[in-house]
Formats: sequence, structure tokens, C-alpha cells
Amino acid sequence: MSSVRVAVDVGGTFTDVCIFDDATQQMRVTKVPSTPSDPMIAVMNGVERGQIDLSDVALFSHGTTVATNALITRNFPAAALVTTRGFRDVLEIRDGTKDDLWDAYNDVSEPYIRRRDRFEVTERVDYNGQTVTPLDETEARQLAELLRRRGVKTVAVCFLNSYANAAHETRMREILEEIIPDATVSTSAEVLPEIFEYPRFNTAVANAVLAPLVSGYVNRLAERLREGGYGGDLLLLHSGGGSMTPRLVEKFPVRLAASGIAAGAISAKHIAQQCGYENAVSLDMGGTSTDISLVAGGELRVSQEWQVEYGHPIIFPSIEVLTIGAGGGSLAHIDIAGSLRNGPQSAGADPGPACYATGGDQPTNTDANVVLGRLGTSLAGGVKQLDRARSEEAIQRVIAEPLGMGLEEAAQAIVSVANANMADAVRLVSIRRGYDPRDFALLAFGGAGALHGADVARELGIPTVIVPPNPGVTSAMGCLLVDIQHDFAQMFTGLASGADEEAIEQAFVELETEASARLRHEGVAEADAMLQRKISMRYQGQWRSLQVPMGSGPGALARAVRTFHEEYEREFAFRQDDAPVEVYQLHLGAVGKIPKPSFRPAEPVPQEPGEPESRRPVYFGADGWVDTPVYDRDALRAGTAFAGPGIINQLDSTTVVPPHTRAEIDEWLNIRITLEEVSR
Repeated sequence: MSSVRVAVDVGGTFTDVCIFDDATQQMRVTKVPSTPSDPMIAVMNGVERGQIDLSDVALFSHGTTVATNALITRNFPAAALVTTRGFRDVLEIRDGTKDDLWDAYNDVSEPYIRRRDRFEVTERVDYNGQTVTPLDETEARQLAELLRRRGVKTVAVCFLNSYANAAHETRMREILEEIIPDATVSTSAEVLPEIFEYPRFNTAVANAVLAPLVSGYVNRLAERLREGGYGGDLLLLHSGGGSMTPRLVEKFPVRLAASGIAAGAISAKHIAQQCGYENAVSLDMGGTSTDISLVAGGELRVSQEWQVEYGHPIIFPSIEVLTIGAGGGSLAHIDIAGSLRNGPQSAGADPGPACYATGGDQPTNTDANVVLGRLGTSLAGGVKQLDRARSEEAIQRVIAEPLGMGLEEAAQAIVSVANANMADAVRLVSIRRGYDPRDFALLAFGGAGALHGADVARELGIPTVIVPPNPGVTSAMGCLLVDIQHDFAQMFTGLASGADEEAIEQAFVELETEASARLRHEGVAEADAMLQRKISMRYQGQWRSLQVPMGSGPGALARAVRTFHEEYEREFAFRQDDAPVEVYQLHLGAVGKIPKPSFRPAEPVPQEPGEPESRRPVYFGADGWVDTPVYDRDALRAGTAFAGPGIINQLDSTTVVPPHTRAEIDEWLNIRITLEEVSR
């Protein structure tokens, strides 16, 4: 029987591989450099470096940045939009907002499909789903012929009120597929049955332009895995924290738009609960960026709207993650006002930091950590050798000399600015939402998170930092902890007091029928399927709605209304029980349970760490240069404890234990760093 589970997470600098053997309950990890030109090369390199026999693999799960990178770079295939006559410019008009209200020169970026590639046809359905003007099929066929002659293979069909009646969109798709047989067509009613046309149109357009790129990559990777002997489905992590198979990715590729960043948040929740923390902030610092998420009361925050660029919303449930340009490869530079800045520009994997000696000559956070002695001269088990002299030269030339600083002072300033940027981002996801970060633990992971975790925690007054056993591949581990998951929705507007509960029940039954069919299509056994009802409500006259759980049976709607008042008060510190409540939308979550790794705790035995593998001078700001022991993490057993300073090396990361802190290895082999001056 196959007993090996493999998870791969593709990052901007490294591709991480996590290998768990059910038979031995052992986990192995490996890292290989990412290959931005074709991420599949790095994935297969990771399989080879990890000595994985694909015929022994029971599950292969993958978090991918292909969709995210495509939206960032806008490297799209030729695509077209077909819409209702008179609504060609919905994508251009948007909602009238701007990212920076006071900057008259800062325009929102162009739509994903240019105006010349957006076309109109005659049709009209009213808000209630009644046909006002039938679809003009002669026009539709002429347009399809035009698109065929232009060589367009990707089309988004977005009609005005298709959320209420999708018949015209469905017929338009049939005509397009008849005349352009190899076309990929996304209809807005299928992708997002949402009343607001702008977010619905944009989500459908994003789905359309991503379809050839993402499905092409996923299918190529699935084929390579099959050729290597893997007999199961490739599972792709999606932004909502679940997974989907290549068959569903072909229909809804836009769901992978936040695939990579969701994995770390899922791992953070799992580790925090293992350690007994209901509240935790995750700091996932990689080579290019830092992803920050919040676990409050044991649950991850979920957003209904996500976007790569302001003004281009993607409306799917997504784990709420704040991403900032602060990674190991973030460039330190001096702005036009003469101030030191850090990021968001990044050296990435190519050319990389100056110390990589692969063409980069600008100083990065990695270079600063090398100069300060916090980071050694070897990464990823020797895959990357670091050149300290190049780091010193870059920092001296770009930062130290222009600012009149010494080398160590400049390197420390670079690290301090990066830490301040990350601390500010944590404040945005915590204090801004009414949470005190001092009541949380900080989970520091990613290739660089453990280097900065204790310093960020000190800035925020957080007393405890948790560094997982394999911080550099923690996001990859998150891919092993998710189920197959899909989300369905249907508009259902009207006052709750006069709503037809039988009609609501029937609508949910229809959604459940569709969800069950999709789970069966993905090979989920009936016993492993779970359906979860939710309903969106709002006070009458409001625009935004709030989603709450929805039960079944008599009185379910009344119970949901009571829950709505309670949740509204919790979210906004206000409630109005005597105000009419409107039903806005019905939601259904479909979950297909898949087996997960079972981790065994070790028995802690109080002990000293023993002799370090080496010692080196490390610069700790106000404490100056300190002779610091360097430990091999594999040699540290559960129960090992020591006072800082210390450096802990391992294959996928380096952990800094500063002075005035204490580190302990717990039963789950996490490093728990307690900050003496802020512990309560």
C-alpha cells in the first residue's frame, strides 16, 4: 500500500518539498531553487532531490503561484469579453474608487481585457430573471466568427442580470463552442452568481484569462507525475483553504489565485492549536515577500474578496492574508528624500541577493543578515553557498557610504527597517480589528521568518515566538492538512420576515445536489462528504452583507436572524434588533474529507543543548558583537532549553535566539522563544 504523502509549495526563491511517511510517522523536507520560467521544473527537481518514488506516493498536494504570477505580470493569452449591449465599459468604470484618493496621478491599472477586445450582443434579462429582449443569435454567431478569425481561444461571457437567469449566457457559450471548438469559455453566472455586475464581470474575466495558463500547467504536471508512477489525483490548494483536482481547475482556475499564500496560514492554525494557543499571528517570510495571517479564537479569518491589484476584485472565499514586500531578497535602497527603505522591490531568485554571486549587486535582507553573522554562508543544506564579501561590498556601496554609516550599523539598519515593516503589517491585521497582539503568540516560519521572528515580537510586545520543526517548508506542510473543498452560492433577496422558508430550503437542496455531484466527480466517498449551509444577511437599505451559519428545519431562518444580530454586534460593535433584516445570498460549503498525517508528540526530557557545532560573532544591535553558539537543530531533543544568544541551523532555515530571551524545544519539536522583557 502507498504510504507516502508529498506536498510541494512553490515560492519566489525556493520550492519547498515536504514528505511524510504514514508507515514510519517520519517527515523529511528538501528545498530546491525555484524556476520562474517554468515552475514544473523546480517541482520535479524537488521530487528528484527528495528521492521520492512516485509509485509509493498516496497523495501529492501542491500550492502554486502560477495564477498569482500571471495576474501580476499580465502575461495573458489573447482573450475577449462578450457582454450585454451598452455594458462594454463595466470593467473600465469599476466602482469609482481609488487606492489613493488624494493622488490624482495614481490611476487604477487597466482591465485584464482591453476595450478593443470587449464586444456587445443584443440581449436583456431583468433583475427578476424575466427575459426582456431575447438573445440575438444572428449577432452572436457573427461575433463568434469574428473571434475565430482573430484567433481568440479564451472568452468571458458576462451578461447583465445572468445571476437571476443564466439562459442567455449558456446559449452564448454553446454558440462560441460550436464555432470555436477549442475555445475556453467562462460564464459569469457559473463562476460567480453575484448581483453586483462589476465584481462578477472581473472575476469571470480573471477566470477566463487564467484558464489556458493554469490548466495547461496543472495538466502538464499531472501527466509528468503519472509518467513517474503516481496513480492518484494531483490536489491543488486553493485560496479558500481547501484543495481541488485538475478537472475542477480547468473550470475555475481563478480559485488558485491565492493558492500559495493560503498554505502557510493553514499550517499556522494547526501548529498554534497543537501548542495550546487559540490566538496566533503567523509571519511567513520567504525570499520575496512576507505573508501575515491571524488565528483568533482558533479560526482563520476568511475574506469574500481578494485582489492582486487594486480595482480588480476576485470574489471567492479566501483565507485573509496580508502580503507585504519584505522577504530575504527585498532590496534595501535610499529614496529620493534620502531615507533608508526596504522593499517592496526584490532580487527574487534571479539574479538573487548579492551574496548569491549570480549577478545581483544590490543589498538585500539576506545580505544584511550575512554581514551581521545571523546567517551563515550556506543555505538549503549546501545548495546555495553565500559570499560574505559581496554582501559587504553591496551594503557599503549602496547604504553605508551614502548615509555616512559603518558597515555593521548599515546592515543593522536594513534589518531594523524590515522588522518595522513587518510589525506594522501585524498591527494592521490585529490592532485595526480590535485584537491586542500581546494576547497572541507569533508563529515565525518561511525561509527567513525565524531570522526575524524574535525581533518583530519584541516590537509588538508579543511574549512568545514559535518556530515550527521545519520553518522553511511549513507552507508546504499546510498542503497536507486540507480537504477537498468547494463553495457554491445563489442570490436570494428579500426581507427575512416575509421570506418563503420552503423556497429557501429548496434552493439549498438544489445547491446540495450540485455540490454532491461535484464531490462524486472528484472521487469523494459519500461518507467523507460534508455540506455546510450559510446565509448572507444585511439590515434593510445596506449595501454590504454579513455571512452567518444557517441550519435546516422549522425556525432555521429565525435562528439565523438572531445569529446575524449577534455577529453584527461582534464585528461592528453595533446592533439594531428592531430594524428589518434582508436575506441577500445563500451559500453552501462542500467538503470532501481526505486522510491527513498523524503527528506524534515526543516525551520532553529537560536537558542542556550540549556542545554547539561551532561559534561565531553575531551583531545584536545595542548588545554589539557577541560570541554566539551555533547549534544543529537535528541534535536538539524535546525538553532542551537554553538562554540566548544562540543560532540554530537546519536545512530549510536559520533561527536567531537573541540575548535576553530563552529557547525551549517542546514536545512537538517546535522552538518556543520567550522574550524575558515582555513575558507576562
